[in-house]
Amino acid sequence: MKFDTGAEDLPVDTNMSTGSPNTGATHVAREDCLHLADPEWEALQRLSTVIGEAAVATMLRTLSPTEQHGVALGFIMKEQRETAARATVSTPSTPRVESLKLHVNSYVGREGEPLLRWLVEVDTAITARRIVDPLSKVAFAMSCLGGRARSWAYGRRLTDPTCFSTYEVFKEELRQAFEPPQNEFRSRAEFLDLQQGKHDVHAYAQRARYLVSNIVTNPIDEATKVVTFMKGLKDGPVKTYLFREYPSTLESAITLAMQEEFSLRQAKLHVNVPLPMPRPTVKPTGGPEPMDLSSATAAG
Repeated sequence: MKFDTGAEDLPVDTNMSTGSPNTGATHVAREDCLHLADPEWEALQRLSTVIGEAAVATMLRTLSPTEQHGVALGFIMKEQRETAARATVSTPSTPRVESLKLHVNSYVGREGEPLLRWLVEVDTAITARRIVDPLSKVAFAMSCLGGRARSWAYGRRLTDPTCFSTYEVFKEELRQAFEPPQNEFRSRAEFLDLQQGKHDVHAYAQRARYLVSNIVTNPIDEATKVVTFMKGLKDGPVKTYLFREYPSTLESAITLAMQEEFSLRQAKLHVNVPLPMPRPTVKPTGGPEPMDLSSATAAG
C-alpha cells in the first residue's frame, strides 16, 4: 500500500521504520513500517478508507512506533465492538427456560403399590427437569427408589454395571420384577365391568382412569372406553345427558359427567333454600286507646 501526500520528486524518509518524524515524506510503504505487524498494517489500510490516506500518512510520519501500535490496536478494537453490537441487534436472545424440580414419591416395591403411577410421576419429573441423557434418566429414577426396589436395582448394578443401558430397559426390567402377574388382564376385566354403584361421579371417574392407566401393552380403544364409562353410570340425569352429547374421548366424557353432576347439585341447593318468614306486626304502644262504641245507643 502507498499513501501519496505530495509531489513525487520530494525526498523519501529513510528512517520511517524507526518512527522518526519527517514532514518531508511523500508516501508510506509497507517496507517503511516493518515495526507494525501485518494485522496492524491491514487495520491502518482500513482506517485510510475512513479518514483518508493523507491523514493516515501524516499520522505515520509524526507518531512514534509505540503510538502507531496504539492507533492500529485501537481501530481493531473499535471494529470488534461494532461487529459485536451488530450481532447482538441482529440475533434476538431466546428466553431461558427454567427447569422445575418436581418431587417424586419413593417406590419401595410393596404388594399392591401402583408401579405404573410411580413411573408416570418419574416421567413427568424427568421432563420438567429437562433431563435428556439416557443414563441420567436411569440414575434419577434409581434415586427415587426405596426399600426392596432400591436393593434390587443397585444389586443389579453391582453385578452388571451395564444392565440398564437405557431408561426404557430400566422400566421394563422394573415391571418384570415388581408388577403383579396378569395385572393388565385384571385391570382390563375390571374396567369393562365397572359400575358406579353408590359412588359419586368423581370417585367413579378416578377408578376408571386408574384402571385404564394400568393397561399399557394392548390399550383399549377410545370408543370402547367411552361406551364402558357411560354404560357404568347409574341411571339418572347424568347418564341421559352423556348419551345425548356422546363425547369422543374418555376424558371429555368424565369432564361432561362431572360438570352435569355439579349443575344438578347447584340446582338442588337453590330449590331447598327456605323462604323468608313473614315479619310479625307490632302493635303501637302509648297514646289513648280507641273507644268501643258497639253498645252505645242514640240519645232522645
